[in-house]
Amino acid sequence: MDRTRWPAPRRTAFVAGVLFLITFVTSIPAYLLFQPALDDPAGFIAGAGGDAGVLAGVILELILVAANIGTAVVLFPVLRRRGEALSLGFVTARIAESVFIMGGILCMLGLVSLRLDDPAAGSLAVSLAAIKDWTFLLGPGIVVGIGNGLILGVLMYRARLVPRSLALLGIVAGPVLLAAGVAVLAGVIEPGGTVQSLATIPEFAWELSLGILLAVRGFSPRPGVRPLPLRRQAAPAT
Repeated sequence: MDRTRWPAPRRTAFVAGVLFLITFVTSIPAYLLFQPALDDPAGFIAGAGGDAGVLAGVILELILVAANIGTAVVLFPVLRRRGEALSLGFVTARIAESVFIMGGILCMLGLVSLRLDDPAAGSLAVSLAAIKDWTFLLGPGIVVGIGNGLILGVLMYRARLVPRSLALLGIVAGPVLLAAGVAVLAGVIEPGGTVQSLATIPEFAWELSLGILLAVRGFSPRPGVRPLPLRRQAAPAT
């Protein structure tokens, strides 16, 4: 299929969908690659193992940042016609999330540097790992609930760019993720525990479904346009 012949809205939807899917195939492996070092940062910098896993995770998260901002840039021209202020809020939230992710990347690179330069600095390694956890909570754990969940869900619902049942999932998923993140921040629930893990499932389902839908099918037909009611034709004059 020659995608260059697609109408502009279809190409936009395809690119946005692919970028959303890229965020999944980069963020999840990066999280798994970082986890051994975050579970035991002092042991990581003092160990004899290589840094390949952490550095691979850094590369994946750099791609993640590009894809995050890309989704906002690609969708903004479409969404702003349905709500400019909210669309700008979505872009801002996407950038804020990426800033937190970059902060986490710097922490992971700091662990690699400590491992090479000062393997005995265990307490500093623990602090860097703790900062990385905070960046994950504030970015993917809180900002995503506001931007990708609530704001994007409302925009998609208003514009009817996707089925309204799917947009409603985003509207619900965002506040659920946000509430869980705030609860962790307040010390009410355990970070990474069962409650927070369950709270991420709706947001995960929303973003994954949105990415697949946009890449495979595109926007809903005639987005944002309500069908006009049929007018009864006047009886012919006799």
